[in-house]
Amino acid sequence: MTVAQLQPKIYADFVKILQTERLSHAYLFDGGFASWEIALFITQSQFCSELVENLPCGTCRSCRLITRLEFSDLHVIEPIGQVIKTETIREALRDFSRSGFEGDKQVFIIRQAEKMHPNAANSLLKIMEEPKTNVLIFLLTDDANLILPTIKSRCQQVFFPKNESYLRDFFARSGLLPNQAKILAQLAKDQEEAETLVKSQKVLQQLQHLERFLTVLFNDSKSSFLEVARLVTLFKEKSEQELVFKLLSFLLAEQLPKQMAFAYLERLYLAQKMWKSHVSFQNVLEYMVIS
Repeated sequence: MTVAQLQPKIYADFVKILQTERLSHAYLFDGGFASWEIALFITQSQFCSELVENLPCGTCRSCRLITRLEFSDLHVIEPIGQVIKTETIREALRDFSRSGFEGDKQVFIIRQAEKMHPNAANSLLKIMEEPKTNVLIFLLTDDANLILPTIKSRCQQVFFPKNESYLRDFFARSGLLPNQAKILAQLAKDQEEAETLVKSQKVLQQLQHLERFLTVLFNDSKSSFLEVARLVTLFKEKSEQELVFKLLSFLLAEQLPKQMAFAYLERLYLAQKMWKSHVSFQNVLEYMVIS
């Protein structure tokens, strides 16, 4: 697995940017698929001691330390719980005024940037309004709409689409059936999650249970209540129930353009809205079946 394989077009674009020395001071990476890997690749290009046409070698001391997140001039900021606190950003910003330990540059990567507290985002904005040439900032998010417009306006925004073709091949090479590979490729948001899913027999078993549920629903709707009861016992946690809605939507989409599949897809959407409004999981599935 290489960065070039995960995001070939974005990788090629940044190769040109690095080789022509047109790197901006701040980037907003929208989408989780390989955005982290690209950010580390660009970071390596700023400190690599064995550059080849301005591209990092990946093997020198600096490149290895950056890969392991042990490089002193690389600062990674992540949420604590569900928020990036104001003090976390302010503490990081104090480093902006210092010189780098390994060189004259510093790189800041803020993961899940949409979780910055509003005061934290405003603190960051003050620095971005007066960018320094020796500081490079990456904001990584799954939803750029949640980032302050004033911050977005000071970043070069790059959209990272999910490479489902790569993920399907990855799951197929792992021994999954073509249909399973296709569904899990839709489910996984990035390579890291794909690797977790492929090791999880539980997810595959859950997928098989939902396939059985739909088979019964399409062919013997009267028996589907028994399948609802089975699903309720299998999917007890909120996170598991959320997974049910995702997997069922993918599986039903596979059945389109069947009229019945479209009707059930509409009911599934309404059932999920009810579930999010705290109607019980069993009740919303029964609603889907009986409507």
